[in-house]
Amino acid sequence: MRSHLLNDTNAEHYRRSVTAGVERVAAKLAATERPFTGVPVDGLAPVVDAIDLDQPLGDASAALDELDRVYLRDAVYFHHPRYLGHLNCPVVIPAVLGEAVLSAVNSSLDTWDQSVGGTLIERRLIDWTAARIGLGPAADGVFTSGGTQSNLQALLLAREEAKTSPQHFTRLRIFTSECSHFSVQKSAKLLGLGPDSVVAIPVDHNKRMQTAALARALEQCVAEGGVPMAVVATAGTTDFGSIDPLPDIAELCEQFSTWMHVDAAYGCGLLASGTRRHLLDGIELADSVTVDYHKSFFQPVSSSAVLVRDRATLRHATYHAEYLNPERTVAERIPNQVDKSLQTTRRFDALKLWMTLRIMGADGIGELFDEVCDRATEGWRMLAADPRFEVVVEPQLSTLVFRYVPSDVTAPAEIDRANLHARKALFASGEAVVAGTKVRDRQYLKFTLLNPETTAHDIAAVLDLIAGHAEQYLGDSLDRAC
Repeated sequence: MRSHLLNDTNAEHYRRSVTAGVERVAAKLAATERPFTGVPVDGLAPVVDAIDLDQPLGDASAALDELDRVYLRDAVYFHHPRYLGHLNCPVVIPAVLGEAVLSAVNSSLDTWDQSVGGTLIERRLIDWTAARIGLGPAADGVFTSGGTQSNLQALLLAREEAKTSPQHFTRLRIFTSECSHFSVQKSAKLLGLGPDSVVAIPVDHNKRMQTAALARALEQCVAEGGVPMAVVATAGTTDFGSIDPLPDIAELCEQFSTWMHVDAAYGCGLLASGTRRHLLDGIELADSVTVDYHKSFFQPVSSSAVLVRDRATLRHATYHAEYLNPERTVAERIPNQVDKSLQTTRRFDALKLWMTLRIMGADGIGELFDEVCDRATEGWRMLAADPRFEVVVEPQLSTLVFRYVPSDVTAPAEIDRANLHARKALFASGEAVVAGTKVRDRQYLKFTLLNPETTAHDIAAVLDLIAGHAEQYLGDSLDRAC
């Protein structure tokens, strides 16, 4: 079994095995004609369940053949231009190259003596991102597994900076828009705050936080003896891609001495944009910022970070273990990233972004993100002009929320069911993948455009498919009623 260990004696085995895997994936990508095969759970689950994991195949080629049956054949492929579902991007080749390198070397980014150059590369990328945001010379941060972890860590820091004893945690309040990410509520629960600790602030017709309502909520909190622990502004909501009015929110946070966190997991691509960077004006005033490179920087999962204006606040996540990062290493100026992170063992995910910047450059990333935003604007115009659909808001980023509306008067619940059916039928066909959400308790569909290869023709074709499925459902429903 030692022949399978990656070391100096079997470099050729490593090269052959990885090359064989890359060739399989490359062939699959080249031959993929639709984003999904449409296989149902009941069709694939028995194939996976039938595999005896206690009986190894002993051969890489046989394992790859099997992998094709249980994964590659039926995977949902984000690179396809008609994948319009969730916040999943196609990935750039330089980042995949970085992924191959980091997986083989397998550095752990918790301590200097396990990573060395990896530690310095991650720190350099944190400094680069903080500079793009404009957080100032005292800024710092650390890579994370994703936006949920970044938001959790930011709110942990905010809780500790609120200087309230644990017995008074029930007085702490977090203010965020009603369209913000669910991880804000999840973080509050994990941090031991009360069920009423998250205050949802209404949004305007563009799905942006209403600052007048935020001001009233902050005033009421203080008047009732509460502690405004944090305001979470969103720069790119998951459902609408809307960006909260960051300068106005920053002003209120300063007025009420409240931590300002900006969840820019989606909108961080604007940091590299050549035409839309102004949409993030005010982000430089935040105390902490979440960025997800694996959304709008076209990086493989996972590649994310949390950044803070004042590096001293990261001490709230610091614990010392004698075997790992003893306290004396601080005085010795040994850069242990575990001192900043909620994780201990941690992948060298920063290498993917490093390779991307060194090969493509930030302008290259920004051009790709600008393309998908431009495409969303095209799609919005298309939807606004199409009597078959109603569209909710003009996009700031690359998300479109809309629904099919029949020409004949139909009960709202029936329209909801028609849109749900259209989404499910489209997924089952494998011809395209779209997402769904609710707006004012009504069922809507959602395009999340993150693929520069998606064209206006693709959008039009998918809209026709949606309308066809919805019309068929309503026709069948009418027949059943008769």
